[in-house]
Amino acid sequence: MKMNVGTLDRGIRLLLASVFFYLGLFLYSGSALGVGLVVAGGVSLATGLVGFCGLYSLLGLRTSQIHEHI
Repeated sequence: MKMNVGTLDRGIRLLLASVFFYLGLFLYSGSALGVGLVVAGGVSLATGLVGFCGLYSLLGLRTSQIHEHI
C-alpha cells in the first residue's frame, strides 16, 4: 500500500480525531451530529495511523515524501 499522508498531515488528523471524538461523545452525544462527529473521528484516526487516505488517492494528492510503504 502506498503511503500518501505525510507526517504533519498525520499529526493534524490525529489531533482532529481527538477533537471530533470529544465533541461527538460528550457535547453532542445522542444526536445525529454526535454520530457524524464520531464517524469523522474514526476516519481521521484510521488515516492518521495508517498513513493512507483513499480520497487523496482518488484526487492524486500526496503529502508524504515516502512513496512506498515497505
